[in-house]
Amino acid sequence: MRNYPVTDAELAAQACGGSSEAFGALVERHTQRARRVARAALLDPHDADDAVQDALFSAWRAIGRFDPARPFGPWFLKIVMNAAADLRRRRKLRKTEEVPESAADTGSMPDRDTDRALLREALDRALATLPERRRMALVLHDAEGYVHEEIATMLGVPAGTVRSDVFHARRAMRAALGPMGGND
Repeated sequence: MRNYPVTDAELAAQACGGSSEAFGALVERHTQRARRVARAALLDPHDADDAVQDALFSAWRAIGRFDPARPFGPWFLKIVMNAAADLRRRRKLRKTEEVPESAADTGSMPDRDTDRALLREALDRALATLPERRRMALVLHDAEGYVHEEIATMLGVPAGTVRSDVFHARRAMRAALGPMGGND
């Protein structure tokens, strides 16, 4: 019996051999990150979920071409980013109606939850102002913890461009968030 967890590399090797259970365990480890990346790309949680589902299907179909000696996360996130880009291209303009304030739940919400919701809205608005590549570089670096070289591979640009994108994205976020972003 094993006393250590199964690594991504071991699961990837099993998935490459056709194990759907190993593939399921592998993507389960990366699905939340994939959702955050897709949301950063698409700026809509529902579209992000659709893109992740498309990416999961694509990854399963392509798992035989995956090199288990390489990290699974960046490979999978590249598929997620491609699925998000495909969805954005396919998507037609959708008209939606705002829910009137009178229809909102009037129950009291704890201050902490309210502050978090306001911060999330401010962050989403600020992120939406960034050009897509800068937004993706910032999310992949600051929120997901990837290094510049890994992001460069995922985005298909030089590492220096990623460094520049992260720098300029941070500066734009600070300006957009004002005091909320620590520019007191």
